[in-house]
Formats: sequence, C-alpha cells, structure tokens
Amino acid sequence: MGETVLVTGGAGYIGSHTAYALITAGHKVVVVDNFVNSKPDALNVVSELTGAEIVVVEGDARDVKLLEHTMRDNEVTAVIHMAALKAVGESVEMPLEYYGNNLETAIATLDAMRNAGVWKFVFSSSATVYGDPESCPIPETAAIGATNPYGMTKEMIEVIIRDLAASDDRWKITSLRYFNPVGAHESGRIAEAPVGKPNNLMPMIMEVATGKRDKVMVFGNDWPTPDGTGVRDYIHIMDLVEGHVAAVEHLEQQDGYDVYNLGQGKGVSVLELIAAVEAATGKEIPYEVTDRRAGDIAECTADPTKANTVLGWKTTRTIAQASQDAWNSQSA
Repeated sequence: MGETVLVTGGAGYIGSHTAYALITAGHKVVVVDNFVNSKPDALNVVSELTGAEIVVVEGDARDVKLLEHTMRDNEVTAVIHMAALKAVGESVEMPLEYYGNNLETAIATLDAMRNAGVWKFVFSSSATVYGDPESCPIPETAAIGATNPYGMTKEMIEVIIRDLAASDDRWKITSLRYFNPVGAHESGRIAEAPVGKPNNLMPMIMEVATGKRDKVMVFGNDWPTPDGTGVRDYIHIMDLVEGHVAAVEHLEQQDGYDVYNLGQGKGVSVLELIAAVEAATGKEIPYEVTDRRAGDIAECTADPTKANTVLGWKTTRTIAQASQDAWNSQSA
C-alpha cells in the first residue's frame, strides 16, 4: 500500500517530475501550488503519462487552513515540501521576500501537518547550505554556512525541522540537500519551464540553442578549477526525483531527523556543460565571459555515499543523457 503524498509547489520543475516518480512507484499524489513560477499544464502531462489522477489544489502554502483541509480531505500520509522562491541572485536583491516566503511556507506546512496528524516530512533543501565548502566532495557532516539569502532560508528551515523532530518523537523528517538538477523526463513532455527569464545554467544554454538568446554568460573564468569556470555537481532530474521516492519510502523506519546529499558525486564545469549541450544538439553555443557574481563559489560537489547506502539510491544517468533529454523537451 503506497503513501498519499502532498507535494507543495508540485507543479514546478522538480515537483512535476517528483509527482511522476511517486506515481510510477505506486503512490498517490496531491499538489498545492499557487503557480507563481509554474503552470498547471505540467501536472496534466504527468496524469497523461501515468494514467493517474493528481489532486491539484490552487492555493498558497502559507495558508495553514487550506493545507490542513487538503491533508484531511485526501488522507495524506506524507508531505514533500518544495514550495519556495529559488533563485540565488534574486535572493540577494530581494532578501525580505525570500525570508518571508520560504520560512512562512515551511512553518505553515508543518503547522498544518501537526493539526492534521501527518508526521512524515521530506524537505527540499539545497547544497547552498554548505556555503563555500572547505573541500569537495562534501559529506553531510561538513560545516554549513550559506552565503546568500536563498541558502540561508534552507539552512534556517533545517534548524527548525531538526528542533521540531527533537520535540516530539512522532515526527519522521528528512532533508534532501540537492546539488544541481538538470535535464527532463525522457518523453520530453515534462521539462524545466521557468516563468520569465531563467536563472539556472541549463535553461540559459537551451535558450541559446533554440535561438531565444544570443549567448550564455559565463560568470568568471579565473576560478581555481581545471578550466577556470565554476564546477557544480549536475544531477539528472529523474535521478534526483527517484531520491525523493527513496526518502519517502525510508521514513517509516527512520527515527527523528536525518539529512542526505542528492548528487552524482562528480563535478562538471560551465564549459563542460556547454560542450555536452553542443554534442547533444549539434549546435554551437556562443558564450561570453563576464565578472564573477556575488555569492558564487568555485566548486560544489556531493559525497552521496550516505544516500547510496542508507536509502539504497544511486544516480544512473549521465550529463550527456541530461543534455539530450533537456534538448528533447525543448524540441517537443
């Protein structure tokens, strides 16, 4: 018997792929989303691909009563909390909006869960909590210290849920620290479709490949990395969301609070990602090197050993495949 999982922010890029992965693993999905940075179409496609109905509630994840009623009405047994503003650069310009939105949605969701008697919670955290890491790859035991407001909201929520789990042993809570999700479902029909201008590298490269943008901006080529450009741990979106399914399914035998990195465990530079997309699309991707961005770091790669061993989860897809799948979704 599967779980009935409420996914807040479930119409977004990661949320819609998570809905697909949960359904194909035998779980039911309920989504609450206000569609500020997503569109309902993504969930219609997931329903089509899986043949399963998704209960979609349009509303704000800061609304405790709405969340509580949604949980009770649909007999929700676990929650994956994804509703958040998520652009690092924008968070530096709009800290108040980020702290307000991200902390309020998390606290409201947990409040509603407690009221409804739902105790299993998976939190979408981020590798940004590690700040500028002392060394890579980064284990979960590394010091945390985010360098921007977006990362700080994730760090603060981790503190809140750790304290919450310690206060009442009914809670079973997992934080998943994502590295850099890229790509799309292999059908090409669920994709990264940011509203407005994209903030992540892969959608920017795709906009150049499709002719919507002239060139990719590369922020600094004087980093202490093999080719001078920033190195990140890019993980195929389908690998990432399979990690969510593993985390939800593991909660039953978990006590209290735990945290896992979701990453490949190896780094890819900006120029290497551009080259991978060139190979997948057969198109030249022009780029221009500009100054480093405030809050950026040289390298960020995961040590995923804990998720591999405890959750029984591993990445199986390559950057070449992620580039191909991202391109298929653009072409579709």
